[in-house]
Amino acid sequence: MTTTDKTTGAEKDARRDIHSLTRGELAELLGELGQPSFRAKQVEEWVWSKYARSFDDMTNLPKSLREQLAERLTMGAAEEVARQASADGSRKYLLRLSDGVTVECVGMPSRGRLSVCASTQAGCAMGCAFCATGRSGLTRSLTDAEIYEQVMHVRDDFGERVTSVVLMGQGEPFMNYDATLAALRRLNSPEGAGIGARHLTVSTCGVIPQIMRFANEPEQFTLAVSLHSAVQKTRNALMPGVRKYSLVNLYNAMGTYVSKTGRRPTYEYALIGGVNDTDAELQALCDFCEGTLAHVNLIQLNEVEGSKFRPSTPERADDFVRALARVGVEATVRASRGADIDAACGQLKQRLTRGR
Repeated sequence: MTTTDKTTGAEKDARRDIHSLTRGELAELLGELGQPSFRAKQVEEWVWSKYARSFDDMTNLPKSLREQLAERLTMGAAEEVARQASADGSRKYLLRLSDGVTVECVGMPSRGRLSVCASTQAGCAMGCAFCATGRSGLTRSLTDAEIYEQVMHVRDDFGERVTSVVLMGQGEPFMNYDATLAALRRLNSPEGAGIGARHLTVSTCGVIPQIMRFANEPEQFTLAVSLHSAVQKTRNALMPGVRKYSLVNLYNAMGTYVSKTGRRPTYEYALIGGVNDTDAELQALCDFCEGTLAHVNLIQLNEVEGSKFRPSTPERADDFVRALARVGVEATVRASRGADIDAACGQLKQRLTRGR
């Protein structure tokens, strides 16, 4: 089934992606095809749990039904354009979506567990100074199915169950809030990936209105906030996309979040030599966190080609851990994964956009 694009004159596929159908729409379609009601559950299991790549994979459906579905719908499966393997076992994937847009995700195995870092947007509009992703700007937000599909792609490539997901890849999840929440719920659902809510983490630059909205969601999803400085001038320079959300207002919003949810948020802090690792910056971070329920995740800045920023030293990271401990704040230094293939925090940049 095709239509003609009035702008380009080219033919385009008019079939809907099956991932975009609600349960009611799928049931209605199957009813029109004269199928019993239980078929909807069978189809959904293939789409969301078994992650079928084609209707032919749905072997417990009659062949005639598979053919009818293929005439009306597409599977919308992402195509793997490139895959890189790190010495530490991590794998980075460049996936091409149905409209040609590409996006990156990362799989990180460790001691029988498999974590996935997935993207919520292709590109990013936040413009953080130390991050490679935002340099080319935002292409578009992803659908909930496109977010979910990254996780399933990694699962199938490793042949292992995914145990945790962090939405810390390309994009700002809270600028794509509805799709992000829908993807989280599908990842959490027993009829989807079946991952526990506390093992599903959203990382935001600090979009305060959406943090407040997130605090009212019923699920126990985990929240991480990219802080990177507790000095307003420094944070404005490093993170211009959230300049309008002051640290004072962020502090108050996080207090409300903790009061409403009882959950401990994480502050992400990439240590940049001579920028946010000074004594004054350390004192400001201690003042910001002292007396609050929070965990600080210190990240050794990962090298980004063309960037003027350089990582702080391991010794300075230890200074931060000790200073925060003295004011009662737990802090850890995150071990970066996949830095040798540009798959670590701040390095996702879609270097390859065409071909294999």
